[in-house]
Amino acid sequence: MAQKTEALFRDDAYLKTAEAQVVAINDRGGILLDRTIFYATSGGQPGDTGMFERADGSRVAIAATITGETKDEIIHVPAPEQALPAVGEKLRLAVDWERRHLLMRMHSACHLLTVVCPFPITGASVAEDDSRVDFDIPDAGFTKEDVTARLMELVRADHPIFTRLITDEELAANPSLVKSKNVRPPVGTGKIRLVCIGENASVDSQPCGGTHVKSTGEVGEIHIGKIEKKGRENRRFRIRFGPMPAN
Repeated sequence: MAQKTEALFRDDAYLKTAEAQVVAINDRGGILLDRTIFYATSGGQPGDTGMFERADGSRVAIAATITGETKDEIIHVPAPEQALPAVGEKLRLAVDWERRHLLMRMHSACHLLTVVCPFPITGASVAEDDSRVDFDIPDAGFTKEDVTARLMELVRADHPIFTRLITDEELAANPSLVKSKNVRPPVGTGKIRLVCIGENASVDSQPCGGTHVKSTGEVGEIHIGKIEKKGRENRRFRIRFGPMPAN
């Protein structure tokens, strides 16, 4: 039977530490907790890494975080040769914040790219320094310079980024909220999480379970490193941190 983990990061992506209790160890040595600040791999965003501290001061390094039988079951994968905690043991969790914050900034940057390029998304992958979003665009008609300039306009505007919940019925009544061409957000729980940008979501609003920064200004300087043709109607945009390199 799948365990349900309380995902603290959904309400506060800025939690760096927390206390939790071990509820199970699976047959592969994965650690399941009653609650966690570690994001599990999904939606193109990698799972968190970090450390668990035990009562005696010893530590368990966490190399990956993944989902189990359901998205509510979060499994913390320890690095090799780690001594596993016991069921019922209380731990202090510490996420690798430097890495997490980079992923938060980059994930928000990818959402900004979908505003600048309002086309069906065919794939995406968030990484610490080089992410990609694939769009269904027969003829791109974009340049790296133009897209970068429009992205930086949104960054400099420092729009707020926030989340809200809508019902399955509200999503069905507003199908344009879903930007992915082939993947639909899970329904059936009665609650769909939206990530919104701008006052009253004036810039963007789309279903997303990932972690994001609080404002577009926090994304920092970004640029489009490359626009690639991937098939007849697919264009891949690579987004990177920092200023665009001089030609």
